[in-house]
Amino acid sequence: MKLHELRDNPGATKSRMRKGRGPGSGKGKTAGRGIKGQKSRSGVAINGYEGGQMPLYQRLPKRGFNKPNRKKYAVVNLGLIQKFIDAKKLKGDITEDSLVEAGLVRRKLDGVRVLAKGDFSAKASITVTGASASAVQAVEAAGGSLTVTGAAAAAE
Repeated sequence: MKLHELRDNPGATKSRMRKGRGPGSGKGKTAGRGIKGQKSRSGVAINGYEGGQMPLYQRLPKRGFNKPNRKKYAVVNLGLIQKFIDAKKLKGDITEDSLVEAGLVRRKLDGVRVLAKGDFSAKASITVTGASASAVQAVEAAGGSLTVTGAAAAAE
C-alpha cells in the first residue's frame, strides 16, 4: 500500500448539505426554512423561547438574596506572601499598597484579606483590612505581627 492509495471507507464521509442552491439540491429556494414568519428571516435568534410554554428560567424558583452594597475583598494567602518575601519582592512593613506594588494583588477593591493557606516563616509586620483568625495566629507564631484595620473584618 502506498500513500496515494489511502482512501476512507465508502460511506464514511458525507458531503455537507448546501442550502439554497436550486431545486435539484433538495434544499433550494427557501432552504428548509418554510414560508414567511420570523424564523424564515435572517438574523433572528429566539433563545430561551419555548413556544408559549413558560420558559425554564422563569419556572425555577428564585432563592436567596444578593446584598447590593456587599464588600468585595482581594484575597491573599500567607504562603504567597512568604514566596514574595523570599524572592525579595516584599520587604519591611507590608501594607495593602505594597502588596499591589509587588504584583501580589491586582487591585485592592474594598480592602485586602489575608488567609492562612501555606507556610509562613518570616518576621513581618502586616497591615491589612481583614484577616482570618488562623492567619493572625500563623504570623504571630512566626514572630511577626498582623494588624487588622477594618472594623467589619475585626469582628469576624
